[in-house]
Amino acid sequence: MLKKAFWVSLLALVWCVTSSFWYTPTAAAFTEEQKLLLQSWRIVNQSYVDDTFNNQNWWFIRQKFIKKSLNNREQTYAAIEEMLASLDDPFTRLLKPEQYHSLQVNTSGELSGVGLQINIDPETGLLEVVTPLTGSPAEAAEIQPKDAILEIDGVKTATLTLDEAAARMRGPVGTKVLLKVQSKGKDSSIRTVELVRDRISLNPVYATLETYNNVPIGYLRLNQFSANAAMEIAHAVNKLEQEGAEAYILDLRNNPGGLLQAGIEIARFWLDRGTIVYTVNRQGMLGSFESSGAALTDDPLVVLVNQGTASASEILAGALQDNGRALLIGEKTFGKGLIQSLFELPDGSGLAVTVAKYETPNHRDINKLGIMPDRVVSQEPIKFSQIGTEADRQYQAAVKLLTGDTVIAKAG
Repeated sequence: MLKKAFWVSLLALVWCVTSSFWYTPTAAAFTEEQKLLLQSWRIVNQSYVDDTFNNQNWWFIRQKFIKKSLNNREQTYAAIEEMLASLDDPFTRLLKPEQYHSLQVNTSGELSGVGLQINIDPETGLLEVVTPLTGSPAEAAEIQPKDAILEIDGVKTATLTLDEAAARMRGPVGTKVLLKVQSKGKDSSIRTVELVRDRISLNPVYATLETYNNVPIGYLRLNQFSANAAMEIAHAVNKLEQEGAEAYILDLRNNPGGLLQAGIEIARFWLDRGTIVYTVNRQGMLGSFESSGAALTDDPLVVLVNQGTASASEILAGALQDNGRALLIGEKTFGKGLIQSLFELPDGSGLAVTVAKYETPNHRDINKLGIMPDRVVSQEPIKFSQIGTEADRQYQAAVKLLTGDTVIAKAG
């Protein structure tokens, strides 16, 4: 009996030691602040494109941050931001409730601000311009793609997240904001620009029909891949077909991208069949989006691109180029080949998480590399009013190609 009691005591002791070693508090034991942090950690754990998590043990990161003092929501947000910063990925970030709402508005309506699409340069860490939006105060001030934004109203952008910088540039119509801007390239001068915030229209499509050498050419300028972009392009192409268009110019210059699905749908308007884009997830598994229906038109197509052509614009341009459906004219594109998904958190905030990268139909990796056009035509910045005129060398090169003897591929 004594021996039996001894073994029971020993087993009980072993159980107590091991269970205390592995013990993790249940969900009920966590505070609301800890739950929010843990949900953010879990989303990244399940979805982030890099399964090494920037060569760090993601579980240890969890354990480190759950021990932090989280007494209020701001402390929790700060902890989540610090945790995400360890990934060294500016696109994976926390969106506080007002930022999350603003990002949703950006793809489906209007906003007020200066009209800049921005990005963090992964090489320099500087806040840079992807493109000014068409007709915006930033475009009127001749701010160019790849320009660096050093300060916003005297606040150094090196101290701001991407969304904090965007929030500082938004504001009521008629109010002013001062930007310190450094030009890219040989002329690396720094200038201070005063901009007056205005209502920024997100109407994504402009279309017109022009005739050159007896060839009616439909011109389509797509400014952004917003929720209504595909519908507006379809409407414009059908109208131009009825008006007798025999060739097309699709202008993706200074188009910063937007919704991936909009880019895929628009590619299908031009392709009868073929792969549009491959996506590559953390396991290296390929997914793809295909076109298998009738194109809206099989007329010849030229696509205009430049260094402000980014993200979903590059998906579309790459799909049309690799499938031999269009020739690209202009300059090498921006080079953003990462895909983010949005995840809403219980308090109305959200996470933008890089979940995959994309490749063109010929398996070209675009990220940081961009797409080289079939015909490089360099062009100094022109004003909005000069697009499609004699001053627009890239547009004129497209017209010459479509009205000359060169054979351009059709859908099929």
